[in-house]
Amino acid sequence: MIDIHDSAAVERLRRQLQLDPHPLRRLRNAFYKRRLDRACAVAELPEASRERAAAELRFHTLTLERTANSTVDGATKLLFAADDGVRVESVILRSRTGRTALCISSQAGCGAGCAFCATGHSGLLRNLSSSEILDQVVQANRMLRDEGRRVRNIVLMGMGEPFHNEAAVGEALAVLGRTDCFDHTLRHVAVSTVGVPAAMERCARRFPQVRLALSLHSARAAVRQQLIPTARRCSLEELRDAVATVNELQARRQPVMVEYLLLAGWTDRPEDLDALLAWCQGLHVHLNLIPFNAIPEATDLHPTPRPEREAFANRLKARGHRVTLRYSLGADVTAACGQLARSGRSADRPLSGTECG
Repeated sequence: MIDIHDSAAVERLRRQLQLDPHPLRRLRNAFYKRRLDRACAVAELPEASRERAAAELRFHTLTLERTANSTVDGATKLLFAADDGVRVESVILRSRTGRTALCISSQAGCGAGCAFCATGHSGLLRNLSSSEILDQVVQANRMLRDEGRRVRNIVLMGMGEPFHNEAAVGEALAVLGRTDCFDHTLRHVAVSTVGVPAAMERCARRFPQVRLALSLHSARAAVRQQLIPTARRCSLEELRDAVATVNELQARRQPVMVEYLLLAGWTDRPEDLDALLAWCQGLHVHLNLIPFNAIPEATDLHPTPRPEREAFANRLKARGHRVTLRYSLGADVTAACGQLARSGRSADRPLSGTECG
């Protein structure tokens, strides 16, 4: 079958069907912009072409199995199944300002093995295809259509290390930005990585609008290597050089987000703060301080208490850094940062959008 996101293949089918380009534009508009389902999108084609188009075009590569809505905040966890049975999770994040973000996965599982992350403890099953990455956006947007919302910000911070699946992630970013498909502003897309310097630089060259986020978590090599096993492959100096290069490639228009997990006795001590300040010196970065969300696999890790988190943030601000204290959404349905791949209480909810309009 032909993937709906594969413009070249869809164009070949259009020529085989001897279709005028205009009906195909209507189909794409119905699917991507109006967020209608497959049947309604195909109905935009001339009647004589609908049956073959419906048979040859594939609109979805994932099946939405369950959703879990937080009773505390505006988070919804989505559990998808791929054709081979692997499960993938995404999270819709609704803010009080009315903006909506979507955290999507790039892999089923993850091979990075981060000590604080449930996905890392589950191991890597396989990479997702670009279509499976994009289908998370399609189906979340379809669900939000009923609420009068649309995904504004897309963050590749779900399951997996995006740059361990660089080719598929690159294809997905290209389709997200295409005007004939999602037409999503790439300034509102962020890719998070534990640190793959060459891939970070390639992404910044190809997609200068996309924001990069580095999961640093410690600027002390020994501590970082305990928390992130793959950190042994890349020194803190190499990561710092990569961030500096990204700053240059993006003409310092936007800072690199530096994700920093505050763990009691691990990353919140005075020496940790000093190391972080030294590492950030001269870089155009925005520090994102993250509270630890407990997982059963990491009983030796504990969150830094809130007053100490705030004091840590204030000391960074006093040195002139831009700092955000992240408030994690979705913890009650195991949808918060670091909790994906764990079982949460889920209620079945069918994907809506069968009405054309």
